[in-house]
Amino acid sequence: MGKLIWLKARVETTIDNVENIKRLLIIGGLIYLAAIILPVNKAIKIVLFTISYFIVGKDVLVSAYKNIRAGEFFDENFLMGIATIGAFLVGEYTEAVAVMLFYQVGELFQEMAVNKSRKSISDLMNIKPDFANLKVENEIKKVLPEEVNVNDLILVKPGEKVPLDGIIIEGTSTGDTAALTGESLPREFGVGDEILSGTVNNNGLLTIKVTKVFSDSTVSKILDLVQNASSKKSKTEKFITKFARYYTPIIVGVALLVATVPPFVLGNGTFYEWFYRALIFLVVSCPCALVISIPLGFFGGIGAASKNGILIKGANYLEILDRVDTVIMDKTGTITKGIFRVVEINVKSDKISKEKLLEYTADIESFSNHPIAKSIVEEYEKNGNVVNKELIKDYQEIPGYGISVKLDGANIIVGNNKLMELEKVKYDFIESIGTTIYVAINKEYVGNIVIADQIKEDSIDAVKELRNQGISNIVMLTGDNRNIANNIAKKVGINEVYSELLPNEKVEKVEEIFSKKENKSGKVLFVGDGINDAPVLARADIGVAMGGVGSDAAIEAADVVIMTDELSKISDTIKIAKKTKKIVWQNIIFALSVKAIVLLLGILGLSTMWEAVFADVGVALIAVLNSTRVLNMKLEK
Repeated sequence: MGKLIWLKARVETTIDNVENIKRLLIIGGLIYLAAIILPVNKAIKIVLFTISYFIVGKDVLVSAYKNIRAGEFFDENFLMGIATIGAFLVGEYTEAVAVMLFYQVGELFQEMAVNKSRKSISDLMNIKPDFANLKVENEIKKVLPEEVNVNDLILVKPGEKVPLDGIIIEGTSTGDTAALTGESLPREFGVGDEILSGTVNNNGLLTIKVTKVFSDSTVSKILDLVQNASSKKSKTEKFITKFARYYTPIIVGVALLVATVPPFVLGNGTFYEWFYRALIFLVVSCPCALVISIPLGFFGGIGAASKNGILIKGANYLEILDRVDTVIMDKTGTITKGIFRVVEINVKSDKISKEKLLEYTADIESFSNHPIAKSIVEEYEKNGNVVNKELIKDYQEIPGYGISVKLDGANIIVGNNKLMELEKVKYDFIESIGTTIYVAINKEYVGNIVIADQIKEDSIDAVKELRNQGISNIVMLTGDNRNIANNIAKKVGINEVYSELLPNEKVEKVEEIFSKKENKSGKVLFVGDGINDAPVLARADIGVAMGGVGSDAAIEAADVVIMTDELSKISDTIKIAKKTKKIVWQNIIFALSVKAIVLLLGILGLSTMWEAVFADVGVALIAVLNSTRVLNMKLEK
């Protein structure tokens, strides 16, 4: 958790910096005003200006000195230092102090903006629980979450955070999941429900059986994603960093030419006149507005997303999201709820009863964590029955097809129609809007079980909103049968559907979509939630993992993690990315335009140091304030 401590320390450091800059501005500003207002002689005024200068400019000068000693001569501190010292040398004391004073004003607002952006992300750090109430026989021990093992029992009291992921085995309550999902409404929890670490228990006393150690828990994964998000820079950020590295020494060289060539080579004007213009040139050219506001803009975008339950793993992905023109969706758990229930049990042989068909299928499917398998087990157990795994022998899962086992001395296969065809079993194909599980005993077809899924409430609106954003190419990929897939796609408004795909075929289909794309600069986004989606998530330009309870492999492979099961968050993510990119480019164009105008005026002798201060500090301040707008953007529900 070293990065967690680091990020919290950064927030605390930023707060300390804000207070320190405020103190310097108040003291230095008062002395500066005294030097201007008080009726004292010139020598005392110079002393007051000098004191004020070193109070507000000390940090800049010290930073410039340290960087020079480290071999880094050219940065904004160096430019500010040389420009203001030069202004003192030519007797422009008021302007020299003003440059430093307003520079510190800009630094103050920058630190405040950074603090706001970073705090929106560091607030997520509060989801980390400090302790767990471990149940040991009849005792309760308060221990660190890291000390709790899988299958241990923990007690969570009202008002406490759930320290680890688990299953509730006793108690009911409502939980606040806002820090995890961005949802403000409390969720109801009861016996048998899965509950995630980081959830705040509102009222009931809960006994939870732990299913994951802390390092694998939801809280731990969220913290890891958030802590690493700011380390991945966008192409724009990388360009600006590289740009500043070459830009600053060029500016210093040009300033030297401005100060020396006209008076000494061309014989035009005095050295004082051109030296002053060179100083203006240096102040105007300071790249603060770009170097500060651009990373801050992307950082703000990541913060805005995190406040809405969307974790973006880096600024580089924000930039890619802005160019998405194709969205590919998985079906189960993404477009649909992934909550299945048995709607039909059809016996096709007089050798087996309906009850025995369900029992066999439940025993076999009890080894699987797939939602369809769980629904069959739940249907069997709802009348008090208990599955018996010990009867199962030679269990073999066939990915994309089904399961083969030995049970009660018979060879039984359970799966989709493709499994029946693979095993050359004669069967009756069922045209159903649900998923049909076919069962065969010793190569004889004995019946089927039909399971139905439900479309999520916001899926239709989510697809509509994506089209409103100009994304017309929306595709659905699924391993489900063609009839179900087409039915679901029609209801949500998706025209392009590829069904009955194995995991490797999904990747091949994505490759095919890439090859057919007319706009090669447009990006492909894939959203899924299962472990079989991991290869496609990794292959797409942007992979989005749906749901905080999605598989670990999917979350690991994804570039964006949506902590709710809302498909509408996809359009929200793209909105945040577009807003962020728009603000970043506003800052770039505004900063370069103002600087270019004032630079030209300065060389022509038509501007003073005051205009230079605005072109540097003023532009930087406006750009920083503009960057924070993404944090406050409202997403329509």
